[in-house]
Amino acid sequence: MSFPDLRTSRMGLAAAAAIMAVAVTGTAAAQSMVVRSTGPSAAKYPTGTKLKSADRLTLVAGDKVVLMQAGKTRTLSGPGTFGATGTVQASQSMGATVTRMIAKGPTMRSRGGFSRGPEEAAPVNVRAPNLWLLDYRESGTFCVNDPAMLLLWRPDMESDQLLRIERGDKSETVALVAGANFRKWPTEALPVQYGVDYRLSGAGLTAPVTVRFAEMSNAPDTVEGSIDMLMAKGCSPQLNRLVDAMSESEATGG
Repeated sequence: MSFPDLRTSRMGLAAAAAIMAVAVTGTAAAQSMVVRSTGPSAAKYPTGTKLKSADRLTLVAGDKVVLMQAGKTRTLSGPGTFGATGTVQASQSMGATVTRMIAKGPTMRSRGGFSRGPEEAAPVNVRAPNLWLLDYRESGTFCVNDPAMLLLWRPDMESDQLLRIERGDKSETVALVAGANFRKWPTEALPVQYGVDYRLSGAGLTAPVTVRFAEMSNAPDTVEGSIDMLMAKGCSPQLNRLVDAMSESEATGG
């Protein structure tokens, strides 16, 4: 009776395992995820939906779905039927833009704002350059990376402005001075508390804005991790900010 060569058997098992790992990795990489969905079919393809490579999306007029695939976005607009995966290329500037967006610990030296001439209107669509800057124009849930380093941000830095922050029966007014986009959150007067509403008014706002903070122990280092975390925490303003940064730089082919 002959016995199998154990070394040969182990090599065969190792090879099989490697093939399986490649297959699984390839399948995972081929998957896409819906990161934004608007229009009549939004309920059919809600944000967070994960799609296999063989899946197809049927959109009607007015639909727009943004998919994330391999850390890049692909925007589909209805009407039409589309495959869940496709060839996606990003502009050279996208890598730097998204890297700045998900970087931890933004500093006050990173302006990311807007300076205008005397005849120009105040900016409206300028985006905060980092996820962890609190753009006080945006209401909703905000994921806090580091409460001690939380920074308020504004796009227009041409004038002095006063921002009033209220939490229950407590309030604090902070000054944003001309030439600065940033102002540190008044942690001593109004410490960051999670699950509590803060009402912000003044400083160029046309109406008061309500912000609620969500705790986040560790900020992800990847785009995919950031999107997953923002979705799970319900931090829609930051999710939209990141998706916008990715979508503006996308160039889709195929």
